[in-house]
Amino acid sequence: MFCPQCGAENPEGAKFCSKCGAELAAAPAPSGASETTIGLAPNIAGLLCYIAGWITGIVFVVIEKKSTFVKFHAWQSIMTFAVLNVAYLILFWIPVIGWVLGWLIGILGFVLWIILLIQAGSGKMWKVPLVGDWAERQASKVS
Repeated sequence: MFCPQCGAENPEGAKFCSKCGAELAAAPAPSGASETTIGLAPNIAGLLCYIAGWITGIVFVVIEKKSTFVKFHAWQSIMTFAVLNVAYLILFWIPVIGWVLGWLIGILGFVLWIILLIQAGSGKMWKVPLVGDWAERQASKVS
C-alpha cells in the first residue's frame, strides 16, 4: 500500500506511513484536485504523464511541484520511453535483424504504455523494473 501523502510503500494493513507518519486509510480516499500543482486529481495527472511518452513526462517534471505520485510517473515516463526510443533508433540502422528487434521493441513499448496508463489512472505507483526505483528516488527529491 502506498502513502497518499508522500507515495512511500508501506506494508498492507499499516495504519500510518513509515516515512512521513500520515494516516493510511483502508481504502484510498478520492483524490482531491488540490493535491497537485496544476489542480488535477493525482491519478489523472499521473496518467497524463504517459500520454505522449517522455515528452509529457518532461512537461510534468517541470510543472508539478507538490505530488510525489505525479513526479514519480513523470520521471518513469521519461526514462522508460526515452530508453525505448533510443534503442529503436539504433536498431533501425541495422538491416533485417535490427528491424525485427525494432518491431519487437515497438510492440513491447505499446503494451507497456497501455499498462502504465491503466496503473497510473487507477492511482497505483506500479514500477517498471530498474526504472521504477530510479524514478521513485527522483520524485522524492525536494525541488
